Amino acid sequence: MTKPLPTEAGLLRAARQAFRADLLSGAFAFRPMEPLAVEGDGATRLLRVIPKSRRSSARWLPHAGIVLVAAFIFLSGAWLPNRDLAEGVVTALFAVAPVLMTLFRPVAAFWLSFATTVVMVPLSLDPIFPWTVPGFLAHLFVIAFVTFRTRPRVALELWAVTVAFAVVLGLLIGESAPAAVMTVASGLTLAVAASVRGWSSARREVVAKEREVEEKEEVTLAERSKRTLLEERTTIARELHDVVAHHMSVVAIQAEAAPYRVENPPPELAQAFATIRENAVAALTELRRVLGVVRAENYEAPDAPQPTLGDLGALVDNVREAGLSVRQSVTGAVRPLPPGVELSAYRIVQEALSNALRHAPGAAAEVEIAYVLGGLGLRIVNGPPTGLAKASPGAGHGLTGMRERVAMLDGEMTAGASADGGYEVEVFLPVRGGDEERAA
Repeated sequence: MTKPLPTEAGLLRAARQAFRADLLSGAFAFRPMEPLAVEGDGATRLLRVIPKSRRSSARWLPHAGIVLVAAFIFLSGAWLPNRDLAEGVVTALFAVAPVLMTLFRPVAAFWLSFATTVVMVPLSLDPIFPWTVPGFLAHLFVIAFVTFRTRPRVALELWAVTVAFAVVLGLLIGESAPAAVMTVASGLTLAVAASVRGWSSARREVVAKEREVEEKEEVTLAERSKRTLLEERTTIARELHDVVAHHMSVVAIQAEAAPYRVENPPPELAQAFATIRENAVAALTELRRVLGVVRAENYEAPDAPQPTLGDLGALVDNVREAGLSVRQSVTGAVRPLPPGVELSAYRIVQEALSNALRHAPGAAAEVEIAYVLGGLGLRIVNGPPTGLAKASPGAGHGLTGMRERVAMLDGEMTAGASADGGYEVEVFLPVRGGDEERAA
């Protein structure tokens, strides 16, 4: 069942109720004008240049400034010919009173402006009678303030009441000028104030949407970084599984074969080797079970063993074929390192050269491997792009993976732009003496 359309009487009744609620019932409601925001994006440029210790007081400066400017204008218009000082001051004070009230009770200030107009009728010497010049300007100020702080419907009601007041006074004094002047002036003031209010509201909405978009982008970037970190850690876990699984398999095989290499081994020795083998097999089983949790559905185990520093030559050759000029140098006494260090070093060099290919196509790169006391040093540096090929932005995961590998080994890493406009990565991977002996 459709709802019947309202009749003319119903529309008039609704308009009367809205008018009563807007201008009569809530006329004296306390609605203080909000001060400016002190912190955050809402702070105006005025407050940003003021020391923070004084911003709490300065947040009311625009309100005081508006009142002072209005008072100055009204006082300037109070001194007309044939008017003494006392009369001018009284006229100005009566005009400023409604403006002051707009800061706290905007609708009540509108009615106060009418009241002061009636009181000041005997002092009016202007052709736009019954308003004095300060009273006329004050009423326009009040209309603008109330329009800026209330709904458009209230602004139209204020303008209608103002026009009706001017028409009634014009009829009483037999002059049409008051109604014509006030109708035009108040209409223009209302239009300007409504336009400023609309622009301000639209600007606030735009700023709020921009802030919301920025917050969503920050959340997205954080989630993306977290996902990248987890992916890199999963990749590292898969690679280290192959290394650890190989060693655990060797331990199990040697433990099983050891009793047969000794003639008439004691039962205690045979039992010890059996226990070692059982523990190695159990550890290998648990390791594979854990890897199954972090392995992707489409993951395929590599056929070849995990790479080491001995495979860097082939890597450098492949990069050269891709168009990057690479020079490799090795310093220090080359020695076997733990498999985890070898694998991480290889992957770091691989990722650094891949980044150079993406971000600096056509540039020259240099890979330095330093076998030093207590660890391994890596330095991969590339020059600026030549401009002959277009750079690829990449996914931004390379540095994250390198840092994860370095952190896993308690190493140190620095990465940043070089002096010539290229990029430089320096890494130190510590190796304890006991680990080197086992690797050898």
